[in-house]
Amino acid sequence: MSTQPSLRKRTNGHLLFAQQFLRHPLQIGSIIPSSAFLEQRVISAADIGSARFVVELGPGTGGMTQAMLQAMAPQARLLSIEINPLFHEQVSRIQDDRLVAHLGSAADIRQIAASYGLGVPDAIVSGIPFSTMDQKVGAQILAEVADVLADAGRFVAYQFNPRVGALGQPFLGTPEIAMEFLNIPPMRVFRWSKAPA
Repeated sequence: MSTQPSLRKRTNGHLLFAQQFLRHPLQIGSIIPSSAFLEQRVISAADIGSARFVVELGPGTGGMTQAMLQAMAPQARLLSIEINPLFHEQVSRIQDDRLVAHLGSAADIRQIAASYGLGVPDAIVSGIPFSTMDQKVGAQILAEVADVLADAGRFVAYQFNPRVGALGQPFLGTPEIAMEFLNIPPMRVFRWSKAPA
């Protein structure tokens, strides 16, 4: 009985995700949200448990957001940046005082993070599809990520397409890459650790 509301919520989230994918295929990387296996792989790669401040780019319907909140320390903060108003509304409903949900573009990450006065992010996690966006916009986002990330901070991007690896190289160097096959579709998980200046 107690699982029915969460199951209904997850099913509604999947439906919204699929609808928005069909309407905005260039903004959304997959037709269904991330699996629990992918969520755990991303959380481990970004070392979310040790982070004081995390930024999430493209939270979608909030599955990864909720998984990260479960893994985060009680005093940590999570800033989610979502460009899709319906997804942003869904994420805004998550009841956790550590979460700040922002409607806006990942290209403005530095300005958005500064506006909330949360400090410098120890980890940035991205589900936005770098393979379908304009290359200049993708490069701008990755330059902002490299600029705003704390020294020794982690940037983790989970992607179907490998394009982000080449796009991120000028700003963050060569990433570590792992595959998560227990996801539809299977996803590449790219991890960069920012070298101290």
